[in-house]
Amino acid sequence: MPLPVRWRYKLDRWRSQFDQMFHSEPKQMSPKLCPACGTLVGASATKCHQCGASMKYSFAAASKTLGRWMPQTSPVTYAMLTICCLMYGLGIVITLKLGGGGLGGGLMNLGGIAGPVNYRLGESIPFPYILSQPWRLITAIFLHGGLLHIGFNMWVLMDIGPMVEELYGSARYFFLFVTTGAAGYIASSTLGLHPSVGASGALLGLIGALLAATTGRKNPAAQALRSALIRWVIYIGVLGFIMSGTDNYAHGGGLVSGYLLGRMFADRAPADLTERRRAELLGWTAGIAVAVSFGFMVWNYLQNAPDSGWLRPAGLGFRFASQFGSILFHFLVAR
Repeated sequence: MPLPVRWRYKLDRWRSQFDQMFHSEPKQMSPKLCPACGTLVGASATKCHQCGASMKYSFAAASKTLGRWMPQTSPVTYAMLTICCLMYGLGIVITLKLGGGGLGGGLMNLGGIAGPVNYRLGESIPFPYILSQPWRLITAIFLHGGLLHIGFNMWVLMDIGPMVEELYGSARYFFLFVTTGAAGYIASSTLGLHPSVGASGALLGLIGALLAATTGRKNPAAQALRSALIRWVIYIGVLGFIMSGTDNYAHGGGLVSGYLLGRMFADRAPADLTERRRAELLGWTAGIAVAVSFGFMVWNYLQNAPDSGWLRPAGLGFRFASQFGSILFHFLVAR
């Protein structure tokens, strides 16, 4: 007697699933787009026949691979926002562990990070001392002193950052952010001669770049943007003189360096292969500088860990991942 149709269907489906467990179909290879110039190349090609770029190991290929994990709109802006918030959160945890500052205090001290914590996390220090630890010029960009400090800076970042990133492209925008922030702390450590943290120097650098891009433009939109930016600079300058603790030297250094870089860069995204390669090189240079600076920050932090002989590294050979994990373990678990 033949099996019912329903049972025959189930048996066929089970047989098909069983066969798929032990037999794999050959993977269909499809053509790919060159990450550098966008030319369609063969599925098995290792280099683009149009521009010669490597399909796997070039700056463009690596950027495209990393881009899959980033937001499609303003990815660098969101990355900077994330790093700043993570570093602030880490500073709060360490401050609470040490029993100082934290989420209490008055309005201006709300969510304050203890001074020694920011120092060990990489705040900028006066010029004679920063020569031996230049990585602080970069790590200080991503540190903040309190909740209002990071809140205001991140609001400005999300207001201006996407505009600058769209104008110059993500790679040059990243280079601009890091370079102007470091330039601001060079001015601060040389002229201010006091410790400092915050992304405000880099944010003034973005404003400076926009001022450079709108200089000489006669269309109403550019003139309106330039007027708004000038008002921003005036407000920030006035607040800098009214409020104590504001690093006006970092603001000025970031603004001037941003304007100069804005005059050097074409006020548009890279248009051809040569410009894209140069932009990617600038972006990767800034990325490597940030990674190396954070590596030195972790190593310096562990070298100066108080009363934690087990936490002190034997030398520079410790891997970055294990060092960062040790920090989290020490302050979240260990006493």
